[in-house]
Amino acid sequence: MKVTVVGSGNVGATVANVLATKGFASEVVLIDIKEGLSEGKAMDIMQTSHMLNFDTTVIGVTNDYAATAGSQVVVVTSGIPRKPGMTREQLIGTNAKIVKSVVDQILAHSPEAILIIVSNPMDAMTYLTLKDTKLPRNRIIGQGGMLDSSRFRYYLAEALKEAGYPATPTDIDGMVVGGHADKTMVPLVSLATYRGIPVTQFLSEEAIQKAVEATKVGGATCTKLLGTSAWYAPGAAAAALVEAIALDAKKLIPCCVYLDGEYGEKDLCIGVPVILGKNGIEKIVEVEFSEAEKAKFAESVAAAREVNSKISEALQ
Repeated sequence: MKVTVVGSGNVGATVANVLATKGFASEVVLIDIKEGLSEGKAMDIMQTSHMLNFDTTVIGVTNDYAATAGSQVVVVTSGIPRKPGMTREQLIGTNAKIVKSVVDQILAHSPEAILIIVSNPMDAMTYLTLKDTKLPRNRIIGQGGMLDSSRFRYYLAEALKEAGYPATPTDIDGMVVGGHADKTMVPLVSLATYRGIPVTQFLSEEAIQKAVEATKVGGATCTKLLGTSAWYAPGAAAAALVEAIALDAKKLIPCCVYLDGEYGEKDLCIGVPVILGKNGIEKIVEVEFSEAEKAKFAESVAAAREVNSKISEALQ
């Protein structure tokens, strides 16, 4: 399988590195507008191949979309990252133009590609891509839920350790739906478990809410500490989506997808559980939320629609 990663910054390079070490892709193409950046990072990754024992070929190119031809999956990370104090929504003016240009050039060379959108504000960029390309919704996937769910698992594991239980994130099942936004994402406490047992049996309401709030600002917390957006977890999350598609894994993963009646909503892209396989989004899974989670999901939908309304203005 050939995979292209657009944008060779921290997130894009991490995606390429994880894909290479996983070994299921035959070729990974890194592309960026900055002269030499992709080439240098591809070379750096390839110089680990003997030590890490992988045979995937990683190449880097500067603005040469012909080199991406025939890609089955394309991960779009391009755009400006967040700085401390910025919301994802504040990036829409710049990143909408960048994402539209990138996707148009990608599809000119790989018209059958499945697109994974990482660029922020991710839900709006996924919606923009669907509307601009008019591709079927199964081929346009926003990466947000996978990342937010991983952060939720991390914070629940930390809370369990504080409560005297030796948990790690791999012990936790937890899912985040709704928009990929600090205030409106919806960690599903009602479905969260520790080794199959509801976390509510181990943690106080206060501890759970602390984990929920930490999850919602998980990206901002990293941004404040790092001075820019996080990259290891976002990159690994995007690579995990590629892997599920490449291996036809039929995995249940929360992703940003276009809704057409599911969850009572239409004409927006937002995070919900899906089955991910060789065709991209193979099924949208509707799960039961608690009454409180339903209300929070409705708030998240309203916030996503508000951001979407700004896309046309941003492209002018």
